[in-house]
Amino acid sequence: MTSLNGHGAPAGAPAPVHPLWENGQPARAGTAAVVLAALGIVIGAFLLLAVLAYFAVAFGVAGVGIAAVSALVPLVIVLLTVRWIDRWEPEPRTALWFAFLWGAGASVVIALLVDLSLQISASAGGPAPSEFTASVVQAPLVEEGAKGFGVLLILWFARRYFDGPLDGVVYAATVAGGFAFTENILYFGNSLVEGGSTQLGSTLLVRGIFSPFAHVMFTTCTGLALGLAARRTGPIGAIGFFLLGLIPAVMLHALWNGAFYFVTDLISYYLLVQVPLFLLAVVLVVLLRRHERAITRAHLAEYAEVGWFTPGEVDLLSTWTGRRRALAWARSQPAAADGSSRVGAMRRFVRDSTRLAHTRHRLVVGRSAIGSAPDEQSLLVSISEDRRALVS
Repeated sequence: MTSLNGHGAPAGAPAPVHPLWENGQPARAGTAAVVLAALGIVIGAFLLLAVLAYFAVAFGVAGVGIAAVSALVPLVIVLLTVRWIDRWEPEPRTALWFAFLWGAGASVVIALLVDLSLQISASAGGPAPSEFTASVVQAPLVEEGAKGFGVLLILWFARRYFDGPLDGVVYAATVAGGFAFTENILYFGNSLVEGGSTQLGSTLLVRGIFSPFAHVMFTTCTGLALGLAARRTGPIGAIGFFLLGLIPAVMLHALWNGAFYFVTDLISYYLLVQVPLFLLAVVLVVLLRRHERAITRAHLAEYAEVGWFTPGEVDLLSTWTGRRRALAWARSQPAAADGSSRVGAMRRFVRDSTRLAHTRHRLVVGRSAIGSAPDEQSLLVSISEDRRALVS
């Protein structure tokens, strides 16, 4: 990092790159968006607590506690995977909290209310869906619709942070992880009541170890579609992409549930169908991550041409190896004059530079009119402040 100097820019840096927003003013997150995010988190948390209280009536407080602790196993696996996917350009924690609580609370409540309404209709003399219909038709349609709608809400109200398919995967996987967490509490609680710890262990093995990503794979289809919508259309057009993404999500969900009615050798089904689907999802995520790194390199190189970065810094910021080297350099330096760690400043420098590259991409491809205009200039200012913190 010897190219840094004490003036907040690379040696010989000229004036900042001219911003491209159309109205001449950088957009900032409005108060309304912050209030809506906080309200969504509060409502999601309340609904999750309400569902847990509902489960406690059937399983007892101790039973719900044991089931919830067991459900943390697959949840941790999913969230660590989401974190790995989201490492390059992390999404805001408020949006991720909303996604998780929507899945764990609101989506489950919607599914329970639909099921309850059908039971009430059947008790009043209406048609009652068979177990097969409920599992293979009702559950996929209702659950994927509810989970996917949460991702659509994030696209509508946090558009400035929803840049493409990989972001759609991150939000969809987080929603699905939340839903699976609460659903697993239901399954684990039932197993504990019906067969004790032995049956609980078997259910945990099947749902928590063999298939923790089932819901993630289903809802990711909707997330990918909405990620494409973020690059191509506005809020109304996104509804069409949402419905389009629901088709494969519902089909995969129905395939998963329906297999238990037709396949006798579940291990073979798992190895021949579910494992290849999972591997395909992994390949897709790896390709999307490479695309994000390519965007970062390409647009930071544009800034380097006018002096905001050196070519060596572009390499540091656009590769995992370079980022590790940058953090190692920061750790080797003494604390700043104010006592703050240079590691934190380096992390901010990497984060702001990555956001700058993706902001530039959004502007260059003409997406500034879709949702809030990115604040390129404020990111350039932040990068200058990060430099000062690194060299002070």
